[in-house]
Amino acid sequence: MLDEVLKDEIQTAYRRVLEGLELTPRYGQRLMIAEIARTLAGIESDGEGRRTSDEHVCVLEAGTGTGKTLAYLLAALPVAKARGKRLVIATATVALQEQVLHQDLPALKAHSGLSFDYALAKGRGRYVCVSRLDSAMEGGEDNPTLSMFEQSLDSGGDDFQKLVKSLGEAYGNGRWEGDRDSWPEAIDDSHWRKLTVDHRQCTNRRCGHFGACAFFRARRHLDNADIIVANHDLVLADLALGGGVVLPDPGDCLYVFDEGHHLPDKAINHFTHRFAVGGSLRWLSTLKKSLSELNQQLGQQQTLARLLSTLPQAIEALEPRLGEVFSLGHQLAGRPEGLNDSEDGAQHRFEMGRVPEAMREAAEALVTIFGELSRNLESMSDILRESLDPEKSTGLPREQAEPWLPLVALLHGRALEAHALWQAFAEPDPADEPPRARWLILERFGGEPELTFSASPVSAAHTLARSLWGRCHGAVVTSATLTALGRFERLQERAGLANRYRYQRLPSPFDYSRAVLSVPPEAVDPADRDGHERAIVDFVEALGETEAVLMLFSSRAQLRGVEKALSRERRDRVLAQDRLPKRELVERHRERVDKGEGSILFGLASFAEGIDLPGEYLTHVVITRLPFAVPDDPVGATLAEWIESQGGNPFMRISVPDASIKLVQACGRLIRKEADEGRITLLDRRVLTRRYGRALLDALPPFTREIDGVRQSS
Repeated sequence: MLDEVLKDEIQTAYRRVLEGLELTPRYGQRLMIAEIARTLAGIESDGEGRRTSDEHVCVLEAGTGTGKTLAYLLAALPVAKARGKRLVIATATVALQEQVLHQDLPALKAHSGLSFDYALAKGRGRYVCVSRLDSAMEGGEDNPTLSMFEQSLDSGGDDFQKLVKSLGEAYGNGRWEGDRDSWPEAIDDSHWRKLTVDHRQCTNRRCGHFGACAFFRARRHLDNADIIVANHDLVLADLALGGGVVLPDPGDCLYVFDEGHHLPDKAINHFTHRFAVGGSLRWLSTLKKSLSELNQQLGQQQTLARLLSTLPQAIEALEPRLGEVFSLGHQLAGRPEGLNDSEDGAQHRFEMGRVPEAMREAAEALVTIFGELSRNLESMSDILRESLDPEKSTGLPREQAEPWLPLVALLHGRALEAHALWQAFAEPDPADEPPRARWLILERFGGEPELTFSASPVSAAHTLARSLWGRCHGAVVTSATLTALGRFERLQERAGLANRYRYQRLPSPFDYSRAVLSVPPEAVDPADRDGHERAIVDFVEALGETEAVLMLFSSRAQLRGVEKALSRERRDRVLAQDRLPKRELVERHRERVDKGEGSILFGLASFAEGIDLPGEYLTHVVITRLPFAVPDDPVGATLAEWIESQGGNPFMRISVPDASIKLVQACGRLIRKEADEGRITLLDRRVLTRRYGRALLDALPPFTREIDGVRQSS
C-alpha cells in the first residue's frame, strides 16, 4: 500500500516541479502518477526484499502531451528508494534516451527536492577498448591474424590512423570518456570494430588497462546510481546473459519501459539467429591457415595442444556439410546455379517453419559439430583468460596468452551463434505452440554468392513473461500507443503481459476536434495501383502553396513514382526520404516554413513515428494508404499461417490491430501541442468500404470528420 509518508513525498515533489518549471498540472499526468505509485508501492515482499505478489506491473497508454516522463520519474523514484530497489528507465530510441538523460532528470533533480544520482548504461560495444586503442596507437596489431577474422584485411589506412590518434589524445587528456556516441563525428563501423570488444573478448580485471577502462569506469558509476537510463536492447541482452550482468539483478529493479510498444519486436529481433554460409566457410578457411601459428604460439601448454589438435578434424567435417546446405539452399530458393549479376536476391520461407528432411538431417549434423567446436573454443578461452591471472599457473606466459584471447573468443562467439541457428533448424517445434519462422536469403556480396539461413520465434511473449515480468520486482510499460482498436489484448498477446496486471488509458490534454480527419472523394482503393498513384499525384498538385505537409507512403516504389510524376514546380517543394539524412530533411522543412514557403515532406513508416513538428511546422498529414504490414515478412507470414491452421483469422487478429496502432501513430504527428490544429487526409477508400474500416476510424482520437467533403461529428 502507498503509505502517507510516501504519498506526501510524491505530492510535494510534484508540486515543486510544477512550480519550478512553471507547468500547469494535467489531469492525465496526475492519474498516471497515482496509478504507478499505487502499483509499485503495493508490491508485497518477504523479509529479504523478494517480491511475493504478482500484480506488480502496470500498463499505461499516455498520449502526447500527458507529460509521462516526469510522471513516471516522480512516482517510481520515491518508491524505488523506499524499497531499496534501482529504477531502470529503458527507452526504444536514442532521441528519448537523450531527452530523459539531458532534460528530464536534470530538471527533476533541480526542482523536485528529491535526492538521487543517475547514470547512463550502455553495452560494452559502445565503449572503446583501451587495450586495443593503445595497440592501434603503437601502429600495429599484437595479433595480425585477428584482423583477418574481423574482415579487416588492411590496417585501415590513413583515416583509421588519424582517428586512432584523435581518440587516443582525447581519451588520454580526459576530453572524451571513451563512449562512441559522445564522439563529435560518426565513427565508421569497420574502424570501430577494431577498437572495441564483446564480453567474451574482454579480459576484465586481468587486463593491464583495467584501471583506465572506459566501460568499467561507466559501470562503477552505475553501482552508485539510483536511476539507470538504458534502452530496450540492453535490458534484453542482460536478461539473455542471465540478468544482473550489465544491469542490476531484475529482482532488485523497478523497470519503466517507455515507448513500450516497441518491446515485443525488439525481443523478437534479439532472439533471431542468422548464419551466412559463405562467410562461415571463409573464416573456417582462415582458421585452417592459422593452425600452424596457433600451435606454434600456444601448443606448449598441454591442454591447449590437445584442444588445438581437434580443430583440423572439426574443420574437415564442417566444410562438406556447409557445402551441402549451400547447395540445398540454392535449390530451395529456385536458383540452383546462383544469382545473375542483375538480380538483387531471392528469399525462401519454409511454410509453417517446416524444413525438408534432408535439410533437417544436415542441420542435426551441424549442431553436433558446432557444439563440440564451441565447447573446445570455450575451454581454450578459459585457459587463455586464466593465463592472464598472476595468481594462477597454466604453464602459458601472460604475454603469449594475451594477444590470442580476442581471436579465440571471437571464434567461440561465431561457433555459438552457428550452433544456435542450426539447433533452431534441427529441433521440432512444440505441437501446441506457434512454430519458429525459418527462411533463407540468397544474395551477392562483392560478386560472391552468399546464402544466409535465419530462424526466429514468431512471438516473444513466453520469453518476456518468464525472463522479464516473472523476474523483475516491478515494472511500468507506457507509450502514446499501446492499444489496438482501443484494447490492450494485442499488446498482451505479443509481450506476454498477464490479464491480472493493471491497464489504463489516460485522458489526453488535447482538444482533437481542432483537427479535421478527411477521407476525400479523391480517395481510391489501392488495389487499383495506377489509379491510386494518379490520385495521390493529383492531390499533391492541388495542395495549398504555403501548407506544411507530411505525406506518409507505405512503399518506397510508390513514393518515388509519385515524386517522378509531379510537375517540376511541385517537385521543387518536395523533400523526400533518403535524398538527405532525416535530420537534415526536417531542418530544411522548418527553414522553408520559417520563410513562409510551402514544404512537403515525403516519408515512409519511420516518419510516422518520432517526427516532432509542432504548430506551423506541420498543418497537414496525408496518409496515402492504410498501414498494413508488408506481407513478405517471414516472421509475420509464419505466424499468420499458424493462426489460420488453428481456425483463426490472421488478418483480423494481427493485420487490422497492428494497422490500427500504426494509423494512430501516423495521425499523432499532427497534434503535438495544445494549440495545434490542422488536417489529416486519408487517401485510402477501404476505410469506408471494408468492414474493418469503421473499427480503424473509431480507434482514432475524436477528430472532426469530413467524409467525401461532408463535415460530420466524431
